[in-house]
Amino acid sequence: MGSYPVTDLHALVIPKRHVSDFFDLHGAERNAIHELLGTSRSEIMETDNSVQGFNVGINSGAVAGQTVFHCHLHLIPRRRSDIENPGGGVRAVIPGKADY
Repeated sequence: MGSYPVTDLHALVIPKRHVSDFFDLHGAERNAIHELLGTSRSEIMETDNSVQGFNVGINSGAVAGQTVFHCHLHLIPRRRSDIENPGGGVRAVIPGKADY
């Protein structure tokens, strides 16, 4: 994980080829990332039985919060009550949009 993990065991999946954005990846690279996300999920769940869910995140472009311009995906393990109300999931990146 990088310098700022969101939760314990937060993992980054980083392709070898340098591209600044997920949408610049070739199909084979996206398939490999998908496979690695599944493998990483399994390893995390075997390591920590308190993990009950995951968020997968990609920041694509500065206005979407991307600060490191080398494609990478976040695999964020989630545990019951790690936040008060997880409803809305990734919609919470925009304040007020998770409550619907």
